[in-house]
Amino acid sequence: MQHNDDDIARGRSRLPRPVPPPVRSALRQVADGVSGWRKLRGLTQAQLADRAGVSRATLIRLEGGDGGVSVENLLRVLRALGVLDNLARALDPYETDLGRLRADEQLPQRVRPRSLTSRRHG
Repeated sequence: MQHNDDDIARGRSRLPRPVPPPVRSALRQVADGVSGWRKLRGLTQAQLADRAGVSRATLIRLEGGDGGVSVENLLRVLRALGVLDNLARALDPYETDLGRLRADEQLPQRVRPRSLTSRRHG
């Protein structure tokens, strides 16, 4: 059976897509980082889960590299570990060379796709 956007809107999901290797690698890095910070803080999984307001099972999944853990739960755990601000800084585009170069430009509210086949007029 083929699914389309209407199926998704009605709650029927598509078959799971394979995880690209770079994403899988990033999941492993995040999992290792969370586990490492937890151990550096001297916390058990149960203690960290309690402080973060998530279940121990969720934390185990996160530390296992499960990509199905919600972003909210990841952020809760990072907050409980005291490293949430590090993530926010890492995602700040103005912390990059490109962002600083373009800092005085007004960012668009919406980005439209560029045509790959557009021709120059002139």
